[in-house]
Amino acid sequence: MTNRQSTFPKIACAVLAAAFAACKSGPAAPAKVSIGATLPLTGAEARIGGFFKEGYDLAFEEANKRGGLQVGGKKLPVALTLLDDTSTSATAASLADRLVNNDKVDFLLGTYATNLVEAQSTVAEQNKVPYLNGGGAATQIYRRGYKYVFGLLAPVELLGNTLMQWIDLQQKAGKLPKPSKIALVWENTSHGKDFRKGISEFADKSGGAYQIVVDESFELNGKDFSALLGKVKAAKADLFLADAHLPDYIAMHRQYVAAGMCNKLVSYGARGSEKGAIDALGRENVDYVLSAVWWSNQLAAKGGLAKQFVDAFKAKYNKSPEWFQALGYETARILFAAIEQAGSLDREAVRQKLAAMKADSLLPGGTVELPAAFGQQAQNSFVVQQNLPDGTSPIIFPADVATGTGVAPNPRCKG
Repeated sequence: MTNRQSTFPKIACAVLAAAFAACKSGPAAPAKVSIGATLPLTGAEARIGGFFKEGYDLAFEEANKRGGLQVGGKKLPVALTLLDDTSTSATAASLADRLVNNDKVDFLLGTYATNLVEAQSTVAEQNKVPYLNGGGAATQIYRRGYKYVFGLLAPVELLGNTLMQWIDLQQKAGKLPKPSKIALVWENTSHGKDFRKGISEFADKSGGAYQIVVDESFELNGKDFSALLGKVKAAKADLFLADAHLPDYIAMHRQYVAAGMCNKLVSYGARGSEKGAIDALGRENVDYVLSAVWWSNQLAAKGGLAKQFVDAFKAKYNKSPEWFQALGYETARILFAAIEQAGSLDREAVRQKLAAMKADSLLPGGTVELPAAFGQQAQNSFVVQQNLPDGTSPIIFPADVATGTGVAPNPRCKG
């Protein structure tokens, strides 16, 4: 036998032994936790998309400073692959598909804006990838029986109802007429329809205390609201209650002021106290505007996770956070918690932990759950804020977290 012939069996045996060892040990252990997300970093929602990015970035930075996430008995770094969905639904959906099937991410964080989340969440469900978002509040997203889609934003119906609770207290105190006439204006989306439902149902159950005299929708990204505002003015409404995304709020309220309109109370749903809007409209023009929001940095006064977040955010960005950054941060943090509770990157195991989630939270109420009875959508309470002439926007409702007292009616309005 030649030297070459005698060497061959040894090489073959070595190859077979290596192959057997690989089979016995199974697939290689993961080196990191890979999470994908898109945000509207350009387009109509770019400003808010940037805020959500700040929240995501802080959460990932904090997790990695702690050594990563505890998975399978060891710490793994957590990495975010973030893409720009350009504020368009089709792009949000296609990029979610790319993240799952090309980039092979383990889990998905959601984008911002109801229409984008609604389109994108279908991709997550089809691919059975846990998808947690803090940017889509419309109940339509969560009424489809999806198992892999979860949301931290409480429903917009509850936003409208919370706003009406504070208004009702003012009416009962004799500060608003009874009945009060409502001009109800809402964006023609599932978000706007939920707002309409929350206000309408409260009015219907009020025993005639509220009458809706205008009930009109408008399209997103509108430029001219003069005809709509003309109907509001002609109806002589006491309360002007609108639901609008930030660009529409700025455009609509600028035209409202230019038309010389002044109602006893004005609200644009979750819009009113954002610094960018106040800068665009002028502080004086937004005095006494009400907003019902998912979170306020004033909750930090109660201590706990809200204070920890606000302190960390200020240290990183040298500014105070708004609810957008808080929801981005909290969405990532709760997904991290589910991964660590599962102790693995198994998608089904993480999905089950999200479905059973009950955790301390920086959100109002101090805890977060994602109940199946509500389509895996959180039901945390809202806080009502009001812009005041002294430059503050205190929480005025509910009483247990209030940092100031609201004013009704608007003292600048006559009659």
